[in-house]
Amino acid sequence: MRVTHFSEIEAEFIQRVHTMVWCSAATVDGKGRPRSRILHPIWEGSTGWIGTDPNSHKARHLAQNPYVSLAYIANVMNPVYADCAAEWIDDLSQKQRIWDMFRNAPEPLGYDPATTFVAPDHESFGLLKLTPWRIDLVSFPAPSFEEGTKVWYRD
Repeated sequence: MRVTHFSEIEAEFIQRVHTMVWCSAATVDGKGRPRSRILHPIWEGSTGWIGTDPNSHKARHLAQNPYVSLAYIANVMNPVYADCAAEWIDDLSQKQRIWDMFRNAPEPLGYDPATTFVAPDHESFGLLKLTPWRIDLVSFPAPSFEEGTKVWYRD
């Protein structure tokens, strides 16, 4: 079922992704091959944030193809899929704000980013902003995939 406005799925989306916390994230490498890894985004409405190393394989992939596909599947009966555009945010005040959001959120969603990234202004801390163009909320069992899925597209 297609939904018109993000607000129609927002509460369920946030509840699911902030409960499952970890997702499989796929990018495309320089030879056009998919590459998956586990990531830990945090969401503000329909905007996702990922703290990550700006010198990683992921960063090189996104430099050539700025899209990422996320699959939250910790609950196999209620997976969430989010296909997103990714962009690097270099603004230090925004990096500090998201750093604090991760640090202040309750576990398991929250964690201390300093254990991995040192500080918001450290070279190892890059901030990726995720802007989904499609989100699927799947609920099984359902008579069909279409009947068990709410799909939102950014207009």
